[in-house]
Amino acid sequence: LDKTHRLVALVADLAEQMGLSADELDLTKRAARLSKADLATQMVIEMTSLQGIMGRYYALDSGEPAAVAQAIFEHYLPRFAGDEMPEARPGLVVGLADRLDTLAGLFAAGLAPTGNKDPFAQRRAALGLVQNLVAWELDFDLEAGLQAAAAHLPLQTSQDTQCEVLDFIVERLRNILLEEGYRYDVVDAVLAAQGRYPSRAARATGELSAWVERPDWNQILPAYSRCVRITRDLEQRFPVDEADFVEPATRQLYAALVSAEDAQRTPGSVDGFLQAFVPMIPAVNRFFDEVLVMTEDARLRKNRLGLLQRIAGLADGVADMSRLEGF
Repeated sequence: LDKTHRLVALVADLAEQMGLSADELDLTKRAARLSKADLATQMVIEMTSLQGIMGRYYALDSGEPAAVAQAIFEHYLPRFAGDEMPEARPGLVVGLADRLDTLAGLFAAGLAPTGNKDPFAQRRAALGLVQNLVAWELDFDLEAGLQAAAAHLPLQTSQDTQCEVLDFIVERLRNILLEEGYRYDVVDAVLAAQGRYPSRAARATGELSAWVERPDWNQILPAYSRCVRITRDLEQRFPVDEADFVEPATRQLYAALVSAEDAQRTPGSVDGFLQAFVPMIPAVNRFFDEVLVMTEDARLRKNRLGLLQRIAGLADGVADMSRLEGF
């Protein structure tokens, strides 16, 4: 009953992020309230694999709307590899809330899986969570979802614990992407930047995989890596002052950067990032050929480093390109 109350509250928290209409939210709350009722019946106690299935029948027999009954069944989907996915949003949202509550709660209680031991099937819960988000192509923020789930728990959970849960879920996503045949370095590069958004990360992994197979990739990655390697150990972010650009190569690079920053880009899109960066490559190469970045003049040095930091920042929220082979 406590869990049921948490699910009802959590689906309301998730409603906006999941794009639920007012009518859908009412259905979803009702389904959440009834989602675990069949667990108390002798039928499901004797045959646990019927959870959700019997819940759907009981709901229909009790006069509940068909959409509520279907959501009760669908919130358990997928139950195993290759299983069907929820077809309607109410069942999807109740399932997300159920898994987020389970994972956040068990980790907070110190019951995270260890080694091969997973008595509460948390790996399956995390897999179902990311599979649904990817299948529905939902731009869902796992970190925000876990924070919402933690807020309804009857026990305190630390920020470190929530990070552990997030890492656990992202690792399941990593396994899924690797099983689909993507290169490990491509997967790691994307997940390092946007693992908290499973659907976005899966899409970006496919996009980056296509880029690394391009014949001109051995010109693209080195040009970008030159900007990153010289700046990544800097603790300070330097401002850029266009008035301090004294060389034509520097002015050309800055103009190219402004054009790239102004380009329309979808959040997390590898295509958007690299399509904006590729036209900059001649200017990047010319800059490094003609300009001494680490000049003794501190003002000029910091201005040049600030310029390169902004170029490196084009990949923020997209991928950690330093994890790619050949960086």
